[in-house]
Amino acid sequence: MRTMEYPRLGEKVFRQKLSNGLEIVTVSKPFHTKSYAFFAARYGGMDLRFRLGGRWLDTPAGIAHYLEHKMFDMEDVNVMQEFARNSASDNAFTSNAITAYYFTSTANFYENLRTLLRFVSTPYFTQESVDKEQGIIAQEIQETEDDPDWRVYANLMECLYKDSPARVPVAGSVESIRQITPQTLYDCHSAFYTPSNMVLVCVGNVEPDRVAEEAEAILPGEGGPAIDRDYGREESPFPARPEACQAMEVSMPMFLAGYKCTPPDGGEAMLRQSIIGDMACDVLFGDSSPLYTRLYEEGVINGSLGGNFDMLPGASYVYVGGDAKDPRRVYDEITRQAEKLVREGIDEAFYQQIRRSAYGGMLRSLNSFENIAISMAEGYFRGFDYYRFPEVFDTVTRADVEAFLRENITPERAALSLIHPKE
Repeated sequence: MRTMEYPRLGEKVFRQKLSNGLEIVTVSKPFHTKSYAFFAARYGGMDLRFRLGGRWLDTPAGIAHYLEHKMFDMEDVNVMQEFARNSASDNAFTSNAITAYYFTSTANFYENLRTLLRFVSTPYFTQESVDKEQGIIAQEIQETEDDPDWRVYANLMECLYKDSPARVPVAGSVESIRQITPQTLYDCHSAFYTPSNMVLVCVGNVEPDRVAEEAEAILPGEGGPAIDRDYGREESPFPARPEACQAMEVSMPMFLAGYKCTPPDGGEAMLRQSIIGDMACDVLFGDSSPLYTRLYEEGVINGSLGGNFDMLPGASYVYVGGDAKDPRRVYDEITRQAEKLVREGIDEAFYQQIRRSAYGGMLRSLNSFENIAISMAEGYFRGFDYYRFPEVFDTVTRADVEAFLRENITPERAALSLIHPKE
């Protein structure tokens, strides 16, 4: 077991890799009564095509999310009742890149940890339960399709990407989930829910050695083979199409602009690019930026404008949007402001303000056990130690942020998704 100290954060972290390949990260919080466990697989909505047993498998869109739902089924135990009986609150989620199961508790941590490890590592699917779940998830998908906030995002991703599974909704479609069978669920669990493809992060007043003992006692002794994944053909740096427009039941036009960015390399370079991208967004259209202030004072935006930089397997993009009477004007203003910042440079005093705010936000995020666990898990899967962000932050300069804007926030890389009111 490795003990890692982070003096700038005042944190101590214990890391251990078991013989089956499972990475265990324990963030010590000895003076807290609450504890949190996060068990995640590097398997998400974009992992639709992979090689298992020497053959390539194409799986239906939405299967990772579907599998997450079905993992709570066990033959002899009601998982949610078991957590409730031991005073824990549990949940799960599936993103483009990971599937995670977690609980928080103030008592009976190790009993709950055993429940978590056991149900995630024990697949149990019947045709009857799979058929029943199809109706439940289909209803969720249909409700989402009627949500303008979701529709404006989904349309944007279809504009930005031509072949990448980033354009495919994590939940899939009503048609795609009809193709899911117990066997496809077993195949995906066998491929991705292996210790060597997972990480266990525990935060709180817990004993690292005891966590490792529980994991060794419950999880398989073998880690599983490495899984080759296919995320489609290499994407052009430019969007697949420039615009999508749809009429829905909204009172004011909605928009989401996207800028297709160069995917960063893995490892610590990815953490650095994430910091640069987030700061570029704050400089360009954050709520303290000159552009935001001017558009708000002119009544062009109503305070809903917001966005961020996001990184997915083999893809990354900036998105910004909200409600606006004239979305195309806001879209044009964002692009013009990016060009101005590149041409004239970012004001040094404003850059330092954004820098302090960004660093402070990262520090404040460590007040949340959930944020710590997610950041540590995602960092592990991407090849970096998230707790090194202060050192990485030190290497970022104003020129890096300006270069990000120059390369990525251009009309050639932009796409626009609009939702306008029905006539």
